[in-house]
Amino acid sequence: MLTLRLVFESFRFALDALKANLLRTILSLLGVTVGIFSIIAVFTVVDSLETNIRSSLDFVGDKIIYVQKWPFIFSPDSPWWKYFNRPNPTPREFQQLRRQLGPNNKGVAMFAASGSNTFKAGSNSVADCVLQGVTYDFRAVRNVPLKEGRYFTTQEMDAGRPVAIIGAIIAENLFPNGNALGKEFKVRGRTFTVIGVMEKEGKKLLTIASNDDNCIIPFSLFAKLFSVSTTGYGNGPSTSIAVKGRDEDAGLLDLEYEIQGVMRNIRGLKPREEDNFALNRPEMIASMIGTLFSRIGVIGAVIGGLATLVGGFGIANIMFVSVRERTNIIGIQKSLGAKNFFILFQFLFEAICLCLIGGGAGLFLVWLVTTIPQDALPLTMTAARIALGLLISVAIGVIAGIVPAAVAANLDPVIAIRAK
Repeated sequence: MLTLRLVFESFRFALDALKANLLRTILSLLGVTVGIFSIIAVFTVVDSLETNIRSSLDFVGDKIIYVQKWPFIFSPDSPWWKYFNRPNPTPREFQQLRRQLGPNNKGVAMFAASGSNTFKAGSNSVADCVLQGVTYDFRAVRNVPLKEGRYFTTQEMDAGRPVAIIGAIIAENLFPNGNALGKEFKVRGRTFTVIGVMEKEGKKLLTIASNDDNCIIPFSLFAKLFSVSTTGYGNGPSTSIAVKGRDEDAGLLDLEYEIQGVMRNIRGLKPREEDNFALNRPEMIASMIGTLFSRIGVIGAVIGGLATLVGGFGIANIMFVSVRERTNIIGIQKSLGAKNFFILFQFLFEAICLCLIGGGAGLFLVWLVTTIPQDALPLTMTAARIALGLLISVAIGVIAGIVPAAVAANLDPVIAIRAK
């Protein structure tokens, strides 16, 4: 009962202080509002940006090891020309790798892509699209989200038939009047028949990963169109081999060692020679992104923390003024038997209430920003960030209010009651 009365009285005192000096209170709370807004806004933007980028990078897949010429992350100790002089994976190496790998994989696929292609169907055309050549097991290592139609057959892959699976944007532009299945279009002087249309993904921050403007064709036909080198050297498109790992292979360590051994054997590397190929994992990109955004978050938190510090001084100033204005009341409360902890908690609770009001206003402003419609970077404020904002507000209230509250609690009742 005493605790409830204490909370109620502290809350009433806080409201009275707000009403009595409304302008002063608003100006003082502005620092907390700006500080919480800065911190939570930065974290919200960073979270949304990271989520969007990770979503854009979903195309690299999960539990996959890529055999490529270039590593995802360059070692500062290795000169760039070492990577430049490496050969690209070749179709022969893909076939040998597929035959020699053990049961640690769920599929091996080879693919390559070329951008800036123009597709035509009658009087309709669409430019700046990607043409991607893949082998049959591509759908085992990458998601091919079909909305209509079907995937390639083994016969179509082996014979290099001119059939294609197109993205939503290509389908909408080439065949605006209806179903694209079975229709024909031309690219690079060849006529292709549409056997499938992929689901529309919409805009992403990294549009290079979108399937909407992507066209998938058999790899053997792609190799003829773009003169893919059989030796790994040349100016044609870079090729990659993707190997899908199994769930029971934790960390894909067994699969990685196996791929490394098979590739070294295929390329005839001696024991002391270093690898002339890169084994890349999506986790490398994820780790790099996580490190980058954690640093951005720290910088944003420091900037917001400075604004919050100013707000904390404003709250402390209010509390000292409040103690001075209510010194007489404190003396009367003590003369009637109020304990020091009662007075201490009164002012501490008032400081926390003030900070929660300022912090709540800052969170509300961040929420207003997230409601602004935008395609480039949709912002979302999570419950964790709201809780963080409220927790910071409480911490500011405790830090800013503890000294004034202690001063009030330690006032001599005789001197306090005489104060004017």
